[in-house]
Formats: sequence, C-alpha cells, structure tokens
Amino acid sequence: MATRRALHFVFKVGNRTKTAEFYRDILGMKFLRHEEFEKGCEAACNGPYDGKWSKSMVGYGPEDSHFVVELTYNYGIGAYKLGNDFRGITIHSKDIIRNANKLNYPVVTDGESQILTSPDGYKFIVMEKETEGDLDKSVGKKVNSIYSAFKFLINMIMSTNEKTSPNMQQTVG
Repeated sequence: MATRRALHFVFKVGNRTKTAEFYRDILGMKFLRHEEFEKGCEAACNGPYDGKWSKSMVGYGPEDSHFVVELTYNYGIGAYKLGNDFRGITIHSKDIIRNANKLNYPVVTDGESQILTSPDGYKFIVMEKETEGDLDKSVGKKVNSIYSAFKFLINMIMSTNEKTSPNMQQTVG
C-alpha cells in the first residue's frame, strides 16, 4: 500500500530578495527550482492576480521525497495581508538558531521552541534537536470548526493518491 505525504505549502511573498536570504541563509533551505510566468494562472495558483508572477520551490531535499515550500511572487505586489489560518511550520534543526543569531535575525523564545518570522510574516517554530529525514515536521493551521476541519481533511486524504512521509504531519487546532 502506498503511503501519503504532504507535498508543499504555498506562501505569497512581497520581497524576493529578503525572502530568499531568510530561507537560504537562516533556515538553510535550498532553492530547488524557479519558474517565471507572463500572465496569471487560470487555476489561481498565484492568487487573484492577472499579471507577471513567479514561483520558487525551496526545501531541504528533492520535491519528490521531501516536503517543500512554494514561494509565489506577483510582480508589483509589495506585501500581502495575512489571514489568521496559518500557525507555523515546525522544523527540527540545530543550525537555524545559530544562523539567525549570526545574522542578528530576531528570535522569540516560547517554552522549548524558538520562533522566527519570515520577512512576509510567516512563522517558523524551531525545535533545536537532531532529526532524520525531513527537517520540516508539521504545518499548523487554525480553524473555526474542528469538526468541519477534520471532515475536510479526511475527505482530502481519502481522495488523494500521493505518497506520505511518515515524518511529516499536519496539525489542526
């Protein structure tokens, strides 16, 4: 039986330079691929925008075996208003906080975890410990109705054929 896994999470970004530095120099991710598009995506991949846009896939390993982050950039859009649905991506690593401190990047301590906020406002919860496989361990989302969220997720999981990494989980709360 095939296992299932989360493939990627999409963030819209307003400053590609600062965003690239954060993911590469602080989180230690690698840019896996980059694509440029002249017009908006018919499936709204880049949101409700019709103009030129790009996407970059970043992560700790190849897309076919690791969870990755898709960074979507719409030319001419400098910032986005964030919703209240995303909690953060949890990463296990001993290097991230060291990288942040070396570059004087702000880190907030919350119990056993350290929280970094990307230039576009997305949170990354860092647990300073060694890990095997994907360093990305969970994606946390907020919901208004836990019942509706579980119903949606169960239907989504049951309808997909994609492989799942046993090391990656999605947290709803």
